[in-house]
Amino acid sequence: MKGISYDDLMSLTLDILQQELSYPKDKAEITAWTLVEADARGVSSHGVARLPAYQKQQEKGFVFPENEPVVELETPVSLVINGNSCVGPYIADFTMQKIIEKTNQTGCCLASVKDSNHYGMAGLWAEKAALSGLVGMAFTNTLKCCLVTFGKERMLGTNPIAMAIPSGEKHNMFLLDMATPVVANGKVQVYDRQTKPMPDGWCVDENGSPLTDATRMNQLTKTHVPMGGHLFLGGQGEIMGGHKGYGLGLLVELLCSGLSLGRASYSTFQNPGSGSGICHFFGAFRLDLFGDAISIKSHISSILNDIRKSAKETGQNRIYIHGEKEREFRENSMKNGIVLDEATEKLLDKYKKKLDI
Repeated sequence: MKGISYDDLMSLTLDILQQELSYPKDKAEITAWTLVEADARGVSSHGVARLPAYQKQQEKGFVFPENEPVVELETPVSLVINGNSCVGPYIADFTMQKIIEKTNQTGCCLASVKDSNHYGMAGLWAEKAALSGLVGMAFTNTLKCCLVTFGKERMLGTNPIAMAIPSGEKHNMFLLDMATPVVANGKVQVYDRQTKPMPDGWCVDENGSPLTDATRMNQLTKTHVPMGGHLFLGGQGEIMGGHKGYGLGLLVELLCSGLSLGRASYSTFQNPGSGSGICHFFGAFRLDLFGDAISIKSHISSILNDIRKSAKETGQNRIYIHGEKEREFRENSMKNGIVLDEATEKLLDKYKKKLDI
């Protein structure tokens, strides 16, 4: 199936952000990049279909595109940044640029960020460090939508973890980008757009019963009804390790809102006009802190290749390393265009008609 070209989707997304959402050019460019990159990699949950959500958040006073992030505290190896409720991808890029610069000078840098907004795929920011030869990490809290083990009230966000480790081959990196619940909330939104039932085990309703209605789940997260939501990795209870997924989600929460003195997931998007309160945590370090960087990269490559070559499960002909599927999906998108689902195409058509693009 032939899709829209990367450049055309970038141009269209830029037009929408600048004309419909009144983003300044620099904020529109980095935001368009994060959205289009997600679609190009096959991660439609974080792609251009998020434009209406960004618009609604701005209209409600959760996002202020004209604002600028500021550094509130700085040491040779750390940063504390107030995003001033600016555009999330712009804040993330601002932070990672400073982290990479400091890491190249001192060997490592960590940064906490408060009062930001949705910053796109977490993996994009960890990858940015790895493409510079560094180990990178990116974490964020989110809108509250997850249930803690033995709880029935939404308290935490999907709180993703992203880590990127470079290897001897430039694009053959380890790139882990995972939500700490069973699935990211954006995936639920995809199922809602496509009017498809969710798989059993993703979410439960306010009574703790399995919930497969994606529209109902989205309605729960948008209302003040506090019960029901996503299950962390491992599912309900402790039998299958649900407490471990909960622990990962809470770890991300403490790194993001805890260290920044910002709002926890359960306090985000609570007061229209005062910003969403989303918090992040970023970091990077140089490989030469542990010896010869070239030798380390080569060794990492050999480990990844040994895993690829290991015995395959019956019926499977390949073992993937995290990040490979998205990287190969992107390569195909660059050749054949980015394929969008029907709901997203209709959404873009509405914008084009309204803006006469």
